Amino acid sequence: MMNVLCSRVSSMAGPAAVATTSLLLFSSTELHAKAATESKVDLKKVKESIADLIEADAEKRGDGTSLIGTFVRLAWHCSGSYSKEDGSGGSNGGRMRFNPEANWGANAGLGVARAALEPIKEKYPEISYADLYTLSGVVAVEESGGPEVPFRLGREDMSDGETSPSDGRLPGADKGSSQMTIQHVRDVFHRMGFDDREIVALLGAHALGRCHTDRSGYWGPWTFAENTFSNEYFRLLVEERWSPKMTHNGKPWTGPDQYEDSTGKLMMLPSDIALIQDPEFKKVVEIYAKDEDVFFADFAKAFAKLLELGVPFPLATKPWYKIF
Repeated sequence: MMNVLCSRVSSMAGPAAVATTSLLLFSSTELHAKAATESKVDLKKVKESIADLIEADAEKRGDGTSLIGTFVRLAWHCSGSYSKEDGSGGSNGGRMRFNPEANWGANAGLGVARAALEPIKEKYPEISYADLYTLSGVVAVEESGGPEVPFRLGREDMSDGETSPSDGRLPGADKGSSQMTIQHVRDVFHRMGFDDREIVALLGAHALGRCHTDRSGYWGPWTFAENTFSNEYFRLLVEERWSPKMTHNGKPWTGPDQYEDSTGKLMMLPSDIALIQDPEFKKVVEIYAKDEDVFFADFAKAFAKLLELGVPFPLATKPWYKIF
């Protein structure tokens, strides 16, 4: 379910440039303080603890579901509020702990993920909530068989939600028609700085998890292996026959419009179907459906980029997604 501003500083002139630079650059003292804090975080151990949490929780549930999809969604929604126009939103701040973000409709159910991570935060108090929330998504992808996602520490926590952007920035599942939904998907992702290929790659995260009627109103998993990261989501989009869901457990479906496969056990949202209704999106879907390695490489790069949106990393540090 993301930094242009930094690259513009050197080309700006006058008082505005000075003001902008002062906002984006850390003093040497601040940089040393941040580096000291980050050096105390044993990233490997934190990742191992998150992986252990996922495994223990899955065993406790015993129903084939897990925190994997929820952690990816948590990381995604912490980051997906970013706007390249003014640099607001994004993963810095860990602001989903507070209102208004905690109560956004799009974030329904994510309190479960945040609560599950509290023992890890207590065990490793040196890691910020902002880093922990985004890292949980990285671990979920990797533990489910997905690609290694580059990750660097450095997000800081805010003390409240006063700097949260207005609601409505996260992608919606349905805007009433295929054309309006397609345009909505592009508008949301372009606002963050993603192109069409990156959009499709990121939506491939729907290989994981499922929808819940008590959270989004939608029901069901996208694939038969909801705890396995793969290109199955794209293969199913291309090869399955998707029709509007009319019934559920033998009764008329009363939830929002969604699609189901021939078995009635899998689902797609209108925003998923939009990927095969739009010619440009569909070209990328077909590439990923045929070549999982290409999808994995593109996803790792796009997801790393997503998780760093809105984070004022030192300008001397090159973003991972610009290295590969």
